[in-house]
Amino acid sequence: MAVHKIILYYGFAPVTDPEAVRLWQNTLCESLNLKGRILISKHGINGTLGGTLVDLKRYIKATKQYPGFKKIDFKWSEGTGKDFPRLSVKARQELVAFGVPEDLKVDEAGVIGGGKHLKPKEVNKLAAELGDDLVFFDGRNAYEAKIGKFKNAVVPDVRTTKDFISELDSGKYDHLKNKTIVTYCTGGIRCEILTTVMKQRGFNEVYQIEGGIVRYGEKYGDQGLWEGSLYTFDGRKTVDFSNTTPVIGKCDVCHSATKTFYNCANDFCHNQYLLCDTCVSDSKNLKCTHDNAKQPSNVE
Repeated sequence: MAVHKIILYYGFAPVTDPEAVRLWQNTLCESLNLKGRILISKHGINGTLGGTLVDLKRYIKATKQYPGFKKIDFKWSEGTGKDFPRLSVKARQELVAFGVPEDLKVDEAGVIGGGKHLKPKEVNKLAAELGDDLVFFDGRNAYEAKIGKFKNAVVPDVRTTKDFISELDSGKYDHLKNKTIVTYCTGGIRCEILTTVMKQRGFNEVYQIEGGIVRYGEKYGDQGLWEGSLYTFDGRKTVDFSNTTPVIGKCDVCHSATKTFYNCANDFCHNQYLLCDTCVSDSKNLKCTHDNAKQPSNVE
């Protein structure tokens, strides 16, 4: 029986012709029966794919042949073969929609002017040295942090990545500009951009976790500074780093412990509700509560 896996990855490097790369990637994935989501922009590539172990290895070998993509860190996790309904490969202005494509500059080494990368071990060392003077800053959408986050982290009030710009420009985080800040997100890509725009706005000492929450969780499981589950943008919805992961999420209705998100009953709405088994059985708890509300479909 074939072994199924999921890969999560991104690579920042100049792409002269995003449409040509999109066509190449689409053909490559179709030939290997891979499903998932890939975005291409002039800044690089960002994707999550599911398929057999053999086919994903072939995909990685081929993708690394592109100039600038050889350095990509492909993160592996268990798959079922049914984690993605289809293949989607698109060319966009941005790999992650912060709304500031002109602020991002890349070369074949990656993002220019972003925060320094810290390995998981270095994160723990810095936290031990600085204590309360170190600030963990969540680089994801606020709802993702409901089920898992770094201890005592600052969780900005954002529903889409575009909200980060107005949040940072609002002044509410200006008191952190002289603090040591470690940003984090699922696989690291959102922090590549977030640390750049933060530094451009006067945050002096900004770091990012190399490989994001995924690499930190692989290293420390539930024995480090991360608590709870990791939200994912695929059929799994959540990932735990051990068999004893604590449930820190609270049901939106009754506030009992849960880590399960459910889609809004309105097919045109992209809201998700965090509900326990009891409350999800009541259909009114899945009714749309925001007019034309949308939540992002980030790929990391």
